[in-house]
Amino acid sequence: MKLLAFETSTEACSVALWLDGEVRERFELAPRRHAELSLPWAEALLAEAGIARSELDAIALGRGPGAFTGVRLAIAVAQGIALALDRPLLPVSTLATLALRAPATAGEGAPRRVYAAIDARMGEVYTGAFELRDGEAVALDGERVCAPDQAVVPGGDPGWLGVGTGFAAADGALAQRLAPRFDAIDAQALPHAADLARLAAAAYARGEAVAPEKVEPAYLRNNVALTIAEQAALRSRGG
Repeated sequence: MKLLAFETSTEACSVALWLDGEVRERFELAPRRHAELSLPWAEALLAEAGIARSELDAIALGRGPGAFTGVRLAIAVAQGIALALDRPLLPVSTLATLALRAPATAGEGAPRRVYAAIDARMGEVYTGAFELRDGEAVALDGERVCAPDQAVVPGGDPGWLGVGTGFAAADGALAQRLAPRFDAIDAQALPHAADLARLAAAAYARGEAVAPEKVEPAYLRNNVALTIAEQAALRSRGG
C-alpha cells in the first residue's frame, strides 16, 4: 500500500510517504510556512522513492484539532490531490497522531495509556485520552477543548503518559495539576506525518477510507475566531 500523509495542524509542518510499511518523512518546525512547504515536500518524497502520483492508493491528512488555517490547509491539499487522482482520503485525528509520540517506558509491548494535549491558545487546550495497542491509538474518551483546570483524565489510576504542547500552555498548568497521575510528560512533542501515515495505513486496511468531499475538520470550538471584545476579556484574565 502506498499513501501520502499531511500533518499541518500545529506549528510543525510534516509530510510522509508510506510504502508498504516503510515510511519516509519531511518534518520542520515552520510556523506560517506550511503552504509553502507541503506540496514541494510531497513531490520530493515521491521523486526520491521513484513513485508516481498515480501509484498512490490514498491520501492521509490530519483532520485536527489544531490551528484553523493549518487544518484547512491539510484538507485542501489532500482533497486536491485525491480528486485529481480519483483516490480516497484517510482523515486521522491529530491528537491520536500525537499520542504515538508518547515517551518510551519499560514494558514497551504492553498497552500504554496516553493523554495527548495541544495548546489551543486563548487559554485553552485540546485533549484526548488514548491507549496504545500494537501501534494503534485507541480512543478512551471524546476529544475536547477546555481550560487546563477543566481537563479530565479518565479513571482514577496513575501511570499515564503525557504528550504535547498543551502541557506547557498557561505556564504548565495542566502538567502541574495532573502530575500525580503521570509517569512521564513530554511537553515539547508535536504530531508527525510519519505517525499519521502508520495510523492511516491501518485505517485503510480496515476499509475506513472515505470520499474526498466527505472529510470534515475537527475544530472542536464552536467559534473559530473570538470577537475583539472576547479577546480583550481573555487578555484581562491572563488568557
